[in-house]
Amino acid sequence: MSDEIHRTDHNPLGIVKSNLFGSQYDSSALKDQYLSSRSAEERRIGVEVQNSIVELSLIIPAFNESSRLPPFLQSVLDHMSSLSLEGFEVIVVDDGSTDSTANYVSTLAETWPQLSLIRHDRNQGKGAAVRTGVLAARGRFILFADADGATPIEDEMKLRKAIETGADIAVGSRLIADNLHAIRRNRLRSIGGRLYAFLLHRFLRVSVQDTQCGFKMFRKDVGERLFRLCDTDGFLFDAHLIAIAEALQFRIVEVPVRWTEIPGSKFRLFRDTWRMIAGLFASRTIVKRAVEIDRLDSHSSESYHRRSVDDRKS
Repeated sequence: MSDEIHRTDHNPLGIVKSNLFGSQYDSSALKDQYLSSRSAEERRIGVEVQNSIVELSLIIPAFNESSRLPPFLQSVLDHMSSLSLEGFEVIVVDDGSTDSTANYVSTLAETWPQLSLIRHDRNQGKGAAVRTGVLAARGRFILFADADGATPIEDEMKLRKAIETGADIAVGSRLIADNLHAIRRNRLRSIGGRLYAFLLHRFLRVSVQDTQCGFKMFRKDVGERLFRLCDTDGFLFDAHLIAIAEALQFRIVEVPVRWTEIPGSKFRLFRDTWRMIAGLFASRTIVKRAVEIDRLDSHSSESYHRRSVDDRKS
């Protein structure tokens, strides 16, 4: 593909459009003003397929991903187009980017009806972006994947198979022993990841080996329930999500996936690893609170159902 920029004739907002790998974007002030005047939930662009059946929803959290997101979206388009799904949707949640990420996705959504964009007014954290996307998703299966495409999108079929055969949650794993040959990772980050995993198991007693891999799939009802309970906005959201899921006795299956470290990560090894480790001290309380909220919600729902049944009988 050429990187040549093309301007369309029917373009009242003056957007300069490029091909999928184009690196130059010129969004008009009018469109920026329009987008910034709406709330995150309202600012969903590209929803022409609202009434169609959706089997798979892909959520991609993105913060300043104008260089890494385009090639991943190209691979997503190629893969999804090759499947015999009833329907699919791709939701990019822009978490307050200051680069051209949002303009790129909104422009692409004009010609890709299954793609939509939701924007946060400010950067809130990866957990917040994933939560926004999951709660907006309509698919029977909901997958979230990192914007860098570190795990090839084709591996979603492995996770989907696990859920189709009985799992509530399928977690992509880089730490399963027979999968290590498929992992290409910086040695220091690998050591840091294993140290964090060890401490996580000590603090939260989770059985999942790799909680931090950014490639997880949920049944729709399970994903919605968990993300309403888990309000962690930062990198620790994965660990809290898995801990809450295990406490609620959801069936979780770890699935070996391919993974290649892509330059440009927002994760800073020493700064963020130590922040996450420090955050573990409060994790038990956070998880217990979420489980208690779920118990109270379930009790309220049961009480409401019983009252409704009694009212009908009377």
